[in-house]
Amino acid sequence: MTLQDTLGYAAAALTTGSFLPQAWLTLRTRDVSGISLGMYSSFTAGVALWLAYGVALGQWPIVAANAVTLALAATILVTKIVVDRQKAK
Repeated sequence: MTLQDTLGYAAAALTTGSFLPQAWLTLRTRDVSGISLGMYSSFTAGVALWLAYGVALGQWPIVAANAVTLALAATILVTKIVVDRQKAK
């Protein structure tokens, strides 16, 4: 593994790992009151594009980080949508 790959995987681990506490808290408490639907929608779409970019380049640190981040961000986004719809009823 090259130094560049090592740096990429380290950055990916730190930035992607930062989503774990938020996703866990959101799933555990179902409290989405402080989460912006617009921000998480655009963020999730942006991460999906980064994932596609990484795949197109064959850059696996980008792919790995964004695949996990996309799953976590999408989980938070879906929870936000579901909880807000339940409250609206």
